[in-house]
Amino acid sequence: MPIAPSTYYNRLKYNRLKTPVSAAELADAYATNALVDLYRVNRGLYGVRKLWHATRRAGHPWGRDQVGRLMGIAGIDGVRRGRHRAVTTRRDQSATRHPDLVDRAWTTPSRPDQWWVADFERHEAPWIRVEVRDLHRRGVAAARLKLRAV
Repeated sequence: MPIAPSTYYNRLKYNRLKTPVSAAELADAYATNALVDLYRVNRGLYGVRKLWHATRRAGHPWGRDQVGRLMGIAGIDGVRRGRHRAVTTRRDQSATRHPDLVDRAWTTPSRPDQWWVADFERHEAPWIRVEVRDLHRRGVAAARLKLRAV
């Protein structure tokens, strides 16, 4: 007798919900709980490698990859250090803003030559591309390449 695949898999899921938790899942739950406790003791700073060393000192026989897998289950990760964005200027909140010459009316222009915008592109190669676009035609009104001294 043919059975629809969705019926078969729904029955498997129903049977899975009725079965008790396996020993491996229970061991993972206890291990994850112990790992989270160690993570909190170390102020949430440790990544996989340092947390693995901390588990070894605490007497847990887990491997480094298992510690990484348990951290993924618990949703924890270490502090990321490295690339920082340099803040070169800070905006003065009390300074007056530049006037908005377009009145932020970002609708389609009603006639040609109503709004023009410029775009400057600086590339790794020794040239700069400048474009002036007419927003009504959505086309390039003027473009220029300029070589720059390296």
